Amino acid sequence: MSQTCIDRLKVLADTTRLSVLEALLEGPKRVADLMELLNVEQTLLSHHLKVLRDAGLVEATREGKAKLYRLAKNVEGSVSGQSIHLGCCQLSFESGDQRGGV
Repeated sequence: MSQTCIDRLKVLADTTRLSVLEALLEGPKRVADLMELLNVEQTLLSHHLKVLRDAGLVEATREGKAKLYRLAKNVEGSVSGQSIHLGCCQLSFESGDQRGGV
């Protein structure tokens, strides 16, 4: 297992960050949408989004005053929307649950 893979999995060991990726499998979302969906305060969510950006797992673009987040180009979602390929491994999400498995 490469160091990059280990680092990415460490980032995803946090349930909030894992939930963000799961939410973004459905498509790009604004910070306000993620806050409501995940029931997370803005400052905490911003911290987690920065960690995910720094790890190369999500990307952000400006949409007026808001930022729109999406999965990074190197992170591929499955057709079913139930898993993502991180480049080193595949992470599957259980239906209706915020936990993932490798």
